[in-house]
Amino acid sequence: MESIYGKQETALPEILAAFRARIEAASAEVRKSTGSAPYEHLICRVKSDESMREKCLRKGLPLTPQSALRQVHDAIGIRVVCRFIDDVYVVVRALKAFSGVTVFEEKDYIRDVKPNGYRSYHMILSLETPFEDVDGKNPGRFFVELQLRTLAMDSWASLEHEMMYKHAVENRKLLASELKRCSDVRASCELSMQTIRNLIRESDVMGDVMA
Repeated sequence: MESIYGKQETALPEILAAFRARIEAASAEVRKSTGSAPYEHLICRVKSDESMREKCLRKGLPLTPQSALRQVHDAIGIRVVCRFIDDVYVVVRALKAFSGVTVFEEKDYIRDVKPNGYRSYHMILSLETPFEDVDGKNPGRFFVELQLRTLAMDSWASLEHEMMYKHAVENRKLLASELKRCSDVRASCELSMQTIRNLIRESDVMGDVMA
């Protein structure tokens, strides 16, 4: 059976690898100027043929490359996990500054928290690439979906995902309430930690000035 991605299938891992390298290079530049990298780690994947077919079926879309690469936007996915909230926005600014990159969609669930307590920064970027796209254009454009979170947000989201997809979980309403409470507590702690780091960095700057 032919891949739902058609002849673009082989291009997707190469596009992902090249974009990851750009993010890593930008991180190295930030580290050079600030002394610390803006993220802890990246999680990257190309959505499997099976998963993309299932998603298209759920959306009522035909099983075609056009659906998989134009109607759906997460064939290529990257999660950026940072230590501090400010680091998330450092990475966002860096991504927006990349040449050949256009923001197709973005949602800030850190400042506009979901009712269940979910926090994350979502972006869908359109990348110019040296590969022919599904519309027959070369250079072609491909979508990349990004989720940017802190370590605490990522841990919370993993736990919430586990609860949502384990259908035998008892006391779901109570667990959802506890998860929301944990999200609020973690958010408060993260703001305090951010303040502490800012004070440390300000002290370093003052020390350099006085030296």
